[in-house]
Amino acid sequence: MSDRTLLLGHSPDPDDAFMFYGLATDRVDARGWHFEHVLQDIQTLNDRATRGELHITAVSIHAYPYVADKYALTACGSSMGDGYGPMVVAREKVSVEGLRGKTIAVPGLTTTAILALKLLLGKDAFTPVVIPFDEILSYVEKGNADAGLIIHEGQLTYGNHGLQCIVDLGAWWKNETQLPLPLGGNCIRRDLGPDAMREVTAILKKSIQFSLDHREEAVQHALKYARDMGADLADRFVGMYVNDWTIDYGSVGRRAVETLLERGAEAGIVKPIGAIDFIG
Repeated sequence: MSDRTLLLGHSPDPDDAFMFYGLATDRVDARGWHFEHVLQDIQTLNDRATRGELHITAVSIHAYPYVADKYALTACGSSMGDGYGPMVVAREKVSVEGLRGKTIAVPGLTTTAILALKLLLGKDAFTPVVIPFDEILSYVEKGNADAGLIIHEGQLTYGNHGLQCIVDLGAWWKNETQLPLPLGGNCIRRDLGPDAMREVTAILKKSIQFSLDHREEAVQHALKYARDMGADLADRFVGMYVNDWTIDYGSVGRRAVETLLERGAEAGIVKPIGAIDFIG
């Protein structure tokens, strides 16, 4: 592998595909860098980040304290749930209190979704069962778990499986903090050095802006990764998670990350983290 080749990890879902459309199709000037796209679910990417295997990778904000020694967050590339986000769904409508003591299918143990759910219910208030994110709806529909914690496009398609939304964690978090829920971000390996980190981050930001500026064609590209969605629904989903927050966290987005991780540490769910680096 050339020292100008970078492994870029992201999820096989419409918003990440949309975000990196410009790079994936060579429509954005990569300034001599070559990006190899590695598509894996977010829990796998979180695990790989703990080993520093990818140069740039999507990562759950929940997982960031465990990889901060190897990676810095890029100021672009965030997925924010501003009054919406991961949901808990079930076959029958129950109260939020009724979720305590239940078995809940989750997409991973270091996803931000499970961090938010533990902050809501309590650290050990339910029994998580890890299921691939794109299988959770069917898993719950078949009665294999009491409820499911859904991320990605499942937030728009759970009704196709006859399921009920018990709680929207992004809405709950907004009510609690008046902040968006920072679900995921991009991070870049520190050993690239400060200059390369800044240059590569600028390229990533340019790719995101390119997609927003060429929305229709970028959505068509993203449709390859859209499960149970047509173009209109995929466009709606992309708009939820690729927007101004994705161009830059801004001061509010940075505060949201800090607040989430501070509360997670206070609850004993994540290890404490000091100052957070945002590149770019």
